[in-house]
Amino acid sequence: MSNEPNSKALSYSTIDFLKFLIPSLIGISLFMIPVKTGEGITIPVAMIANHLTEFLSASIPMLAVILISLSVLGSFIAVLLKPRYMENSPFLHRLFAVNKFWLFARLIGMMIAIMTLFQVGPEWIYSEDTGGLLLYDLVPILFSVFLLAGFLLPLLLNFGLLEFFGALLMKVMRPVFTLPGRSSLDCLASWVGDGTVGVILTTKQYEEGYYTKREAAVVATTFSVVSITFSIAILSYMKLEHYFVPYYITIVLAGFVAALIMPRIPPLSKKADTGYENVKLKKESPIPQGVSPLKWGVSEAVSKARKNNGVVGTVKEGFQNVLDMWLGVLPIVMTIGTVALVIAEFTPFFTILGKPFEPILALMQVPEAGVAAQTMVIGFADMFLPAVIGSGIESELTRFVIAGVSVTQLIYMSELGGLLLGSKLPLNLKDLILIFLLRTIITLPIIVVAAHIIF
Repeated sequence: MSNEPNSKALSYSTIDFLKFLIPSLIGISLFMIPVKTGEGITIPVAMIANHLTEFLSASIPMLAVILISLSVLGSFIAVLLKPRYMENSPFLHRLFAVNKFWLFARLIGMMIAIMTLFQVGPEWIYSEDTGGLLLYDLVPILFSVFLLAGFLLPLLLNFGLLEFFGALLMKVMRPVFTLPGRSSLDCLASWVGDGTVGVILTTKQYEEGYYTKREAAVVATTFSVVSITFSIAILSYMKLEHYFVPYYITIVLAGFVAALIMPRIPPLSKKADTGYENVKLKKESPIPQGVSPLKWGVSEAVSKARKNNGVVGTVKEGFQNVLDMWLGVLPIVMTIGTVALVIAEFTPFFTILGKPFEPILALMQVPEAGVAAQTMVIGFADMFLPAVIGSGIESELTRFVIAGVSVTQLIYMSELGGLLLGSKLPLNLKDLILIFLLRTIITLPIIVVAAHIIF
């Protein structure tokens, strides 16, 4: 076999190299470099999104209701009338031509959003603990993050950065996490940055054929951790902020163990190793003999950067990303999140589900196990609810355990769960419930042991 293709692939000009390097460095600085602000540690994209949210805070709920209504209107047109311009446009067809279940879910989301905005109908739907929490607290954050991430994600996706990291870490990610090397950047962006950004990045990779169904599901539900800032907020609410260092070490350790185990057991291990719908899977290129991973990574990255569609193509893709998330995800988040919060606030459902954890916590010598037990499952509705319920517990050890578990469970319906269900990722509600419970079972003993050592 001739090595000529390899030698061609490894040759590039300075201009080609800069096409890879400059956008990629900008992307890294925006999505992956932690910065300290007055409110804590975050990443630049999240910081800019927060400023944008504050600036537009009065307008975003109304804008969100308009966008959700447009999503429903477009879906009804696409499903019932099937106009030619929608049928012939891959983007519009993918955005609006949903099945009857998702059409109904979007419609419910619109009704909840309108009732919450104008405070009409039953108060339990639009109260500040249910629909109001979604529309006025969460949706503004998602609105801004979707806007910025949608336009800026091409810096990570389209200029070779994933190919570069893929070559460097191909021999690590596959045996350790059963994932392709290119997922290392996705996982790192999710871990260091923001879980919402991680899901968006994972979805784009999946839709473009870089992940199989199994790989996309693993990345989205294993590495999209909550931000450092939110971890600090949880600790502060639990009056444990002086334990931040041992706390963060504990949740990183627990998260790492879960990342080793979860891809190897159902439901994630049972997901098909096939691509998204009719998209052809793009296999990672093996590193040629005699070529270092670094050199091959740079070569693959430059090759990707050469194929970039230019400024106009990048802006168009960014605009489509934003619309896809605004119109496709926001209505589902309103529906799923509000239903979960109503169940948590007005029924004993999660309290009953938490009962089996009471003897487990007692066996692990966790004080006030009865109160702590319900916090083990109520986090499925909203990650902050365990902190709200557990903040009155006297034992610092128990509060530490609750704070740790609530962060490592990852799947909470008021944000990440609704986001996952609203995306194109191959995950359903049954999957998310099972993943949530398995992560709880895996991480709980690690966090309890760490708590007994610390306290």
